Amino acid sequence: MAEETRGICVRDVPAKAFIKSYAEHLKNSDKFELPTWADLVKTSVANELAPYGEDWYYVRAASIARKVYLRPGVGVGQLRKWYGGNERRGTRTEHFRRANAGIIRSVLLQLEEMKVTEKCEGGGRRMTRVGQQDLDRIAMSVFHNQEEED
Repeated sequence: MAEETRGICVRDVPAKAFIKSYAEHLKNSDKFELPTWADLVKTSVANELAPYGEDWYYVRAASIARKVYLRPGVGVGQLRKWYGGNERRGTRTEHFRRANAGIIRSVLLQLEEMKVTEKCEGGGRRMTRVGQQDLDRIAMSVFHNQEEED
């Protein structure tokens, strides 16, 4: 029997490998730009320091694009909850704090300008057909790279 061929989508590849590959794609793209404030900002109130990596903005953008792909209709508020964390307050108990909305909003606006995402009627964002094809193409390359390594 011939092996059944089917399309590979974002769900079929590990998140870490896909995010790394898509972040590299965004970094090499001339349409996606790093904001001037990216080296000064913290990603959440709960964090003490800004991210160490130089490519953290591209990694966050790739992660947000993956989230919008997997959950259409997701908005800034829901993404703030997802990327938030516990704020350590010394000897007092920890409290959950949401992530920075400005970073998430700027990423979504840039993805919208690239025609990767679009606004939903009821609120939130979803992938466009072009964006879905783009992400699926990158997922396919990640899948084939993993097959070659095995």
